[in-house]
Amino acid sequence: MQRQGICLAAMLMAWHMAAPAQQDPDYGTLVLEYENDLFAGEDRYYTSGVRATWISPDERIPGWVQSGSELVPFFDRRGSRKLSYSLGQNMYTPEDITDSNPPEDDRPYAGWLYFAVGLASETRERVDRLQLSLGVVGPASLADKTQAEIHRFMGSDQPEGWQTQLRNEPALLVSYERQWRTFAGMGDEGWAWDLTPSAGGALGNVFTQANVGLTLRAGRYLPLDWGPPRIQPTLPGSGVFRPRASFGWYFFVSADGRAVARDIFLDGNSFRNSRSVDKKPLVGEIQVGAAANIGRRVRVSYTHVYSTREFDNQAESQEFGTMALSVLF
Repeated sequence: MQRQGICLAAMLMAWHMAAPAQQDPDYGTLVLEYENDLFAGEDRYYTSGVRATWISPDERIPGWVQSGSELVPFFDRRGSRKLSYSLGQNMYTPEDITDSNPPEDDRPYAGWLYFAVGLASETRERVDRLQLSLGVVGPASLADKTQAEIHRFMGSDQPEGWQTQLRNEPALLVSYERQWRTFAGMGDEGWAWDLTPSAGGALGNVFTQANVGLTLRAGRYLPLDWGPPRIQPTLPGSGVFRPRASFGWYFFVSADGRAVARDIFLDGNSFRNSRSVDKKPLVGEIQVGAAANIGRRVRVSYTHVYSTREFDNQAESQEFGTMALSVLF
């Protein structure tokens, strides 16, 4: 294990020294994410998620935040610190959105609107992220109105059952995740690959869970990142990237497993009567996709997700796609 660690450190150092000068953000990184089952030709279950995130440049955070981060026991003291701010909305529907009174053993209608603030500590070998999300589940999330307007714009079937959605409830979520590079390799002319395990968990009335995962990236002039970003509650990725060339790209495949103690979108409201289903305690996902940096300030990615069944009586497993755009300013 000690020899493996020495070899890995040597490869990462060589990778860094061989790379051209990197473009660091002057003001920060804007990340836009869009997840939708439309990419898989479906319109059910986890049907849409959108999130906008602003990530600060390395170490450009208030002094009191920097001092407080030293108290976080999971963070590497050598790591560069970043703050992030996110605004997002998720929506969930049953299998048939044209049914005004969906079966009670089908996934309930639900929406989640939230604001999140996160703190990350990153070295070249590891990244730790701690995040607090505050928001609301229920009609106040405006998910019903959002979906209706989108379907009206696209000429799709209108959802008819939002009157059965979960009731209003404040939404609190604290999450932590870690990724680290276990193996990395380089070939000739910029070809490279790396293997990134991950582990984490979440605690709150939205999700309470633990997860482990693994991501394999392979391509040419891989931008230094941790895989494309994904909206919770799934495998982590990174909005921040550091290009090694004016055009770098990679394909990736990921596997993620979650042990779920609570999922409000399946279990229903915490303190009020609402629709609910019997969730499955173990959920798995396979993700495949590609990412590329175009120039030194833009990265685009697409991820296709294959998820196992999340609740009893779920007709089929689910697929959906994710598009993400990161821009350095």
